[in-house]
Amino acid sequence: MDIHRAFAEAVAWDDGKLRRLGRVDMRRDLLTAFAEQLSADDVVVVEATGNASAVVAVLAPHVKKVVIANPMQVRMIAHAKIKTDTIDAGVLAQLYASGFLPEVWVPDEPTQALRRQVTRRNQIVRQRSRLKNIIQSILHSHLIPSCPHADLCGAKGRAWLVEQVVPEDERLAIERHLREFDRLGEDLKVIERDLARSALADESVKRLMTVPGIDMVVALALTAAIGEVTRFDEPQKLVSYLGLNPSVRQSGPGPAHHGRITKQGRGHARGMLVEAAWAAARAPGPLRAFFLRVRARRGQHVAAVATARKLAVVIWHLLTKSESYVWARPSLHAKKLRDLELRAGYKAARGQKGAAHAYNSKSHRDGERRWVEQAETVYARFVTGWNPQGPKKVRTGAATEVRR
Repeated sequence: MDIHRAFAEAVAWDDGKLRRLGRVDMRRDLLTAFAEQLSADDVVVVEATGNASAVVAVLAPHVKKVVIANPMQVRMIAHAKIKTDTIDAGVLAQLYASGFLPEVWVPDEPTQALRRQVTRRNQIVRQRSRLKNIIQSILHSHLIPSCPHADLCGAKGRAWLVEQVVPEDERLAIERHLREFDRLGEDLKVIERDLARSALADESVKRLMTVPGIDMVVALALTAAIGEVTRFDEPQKLVSYLGLNPSVRQSGPGPAHHGRITKQGRGHARGMLVEAAWAAARAPGPLRAFFLRVRARRGQHVAAVATARKLAVVIWHLLTKSESYVWARPSLHAKKLRDLELRAGYKAARGQKGAAHAYNSKSHRDGERRWVEQAETVYARFVTGWNPQGPKKVRTGAATEVRR
């Protein structure tokens, strides 16, 4: 089936021949009527689109299997000289019949719901950032310097905004943008409350939060993107799924050339990992030692991406082995969980000593910090003198001596 927004073109591969089934209206009742005409032994192939999950949910009870094709790898459809909906559907059918169709993993309903909630939160955060940028552009157009406070839309930032001299129409526009910013903030609190409740009920999310730099937002985004970690046989496959593996170009006897990361897969999860890498680089521990070692050779931006890749490997081991991060700081993790409970709507217990009380003690924090700093020192000493590329050799066709 070649799916569009309003209809789908359907063909059948039967005994080595293509048979056109016609167009199917993409309304739920008409799609269900079409599914009832299919056999229980049929396999339906669709391409990954925005409504592919809903189509799978309607068709799956009536057929043997519903396969979602990866559009990035089915390139013969996009580059075909003669391209129609019937031909596109026929190509999908022939690829599956020959065993060459690249399939997409279909997550279960809880994972899909979590992905939708994470996407909604990301959209609201982007809209709030857009409103801040609009207000900044209004100030810039009237030669007003940047806000001296950290948060333009905070209490101090708004007090500073009131003191600025701008035309009346611009002031009214700023007030409208601030009202929209506050309305989005209320929606953000509701979504984060639901996400926090989901995180408290998921042991894997709390396990990921033991890693420095990973909070509720990053842990949930990674959990939603990864889904079932058992579908990745090794950590390198998870790294490739997140697009953090370097691209490789090699042909014939020539050497392999490694370039930038592929940036394939789920971009939001990859961005969350990079943000977590920057935070982990500021916290004591082996991850910071790794960041500093790469930064000395390649610069801080390459080091951040390399640390994000290292985090992906660590996450695979934590989820696969059901273990917490060995260099976790217990009081910091307890504080993260307490913040998670407050976001979920739990009542504040002021004046009472909870699990996160130790984080308020400076001596306790310093003791944990010295412990992880020792691990950082041991790691830095262990990798001193490493040359990950090995001795450089001359290219093919010349002498095979090693260059010093």
